[in-house]
Amino acid sequence: MNDSTAGGPEPSGPEVHGAEARSPDQKYCSDCGALIRVRAEICPKCGVRQIPLMNALGALAPNGKSKLGAALFGFFLGSFGAHKFYLGQNGWGLIYLLFCWTAIPGIVGIIEAILLVVMSDEDFNRKHGMI
Repeated sequence: MNDSTAGGPEPSGPEVHGAEARSPDQKYCSDCGALIRVRAEICPKCGVRQIPLMNALGALAPNGKSKLGAALFGFFLGSFGAHKFYLGQNGWGLIYLLFCWTAIPGIVGIIEAILLVVMSDEDFNRKHGMI
């Protein structure tokens, strides 16, 4: 048996970093799966340019929550508190759900959806992006 094949092929991609802990200022390279900085335009390991997948409105917080997703939940399902549940504010979500028979949670949900859309990404991450 050849030494180069004795250990099998070296794993690559997402399965390589299964045990590594990723901090909020890091991401995985889209090609080789190496752990790199979030703002890196080119992977230092493989040299592949990192292309952002979403526009600024669809940017994700470090915990994976989307500002656009929260705003859409607030606009369309705000009377049921869906945006509150999505953002992890379950207490407020229950209050919205209890009072969904009134028009108040629906109106407040639309107002909060508008506020989420105009909120900067930094403010959204600070307020709702904690892990």
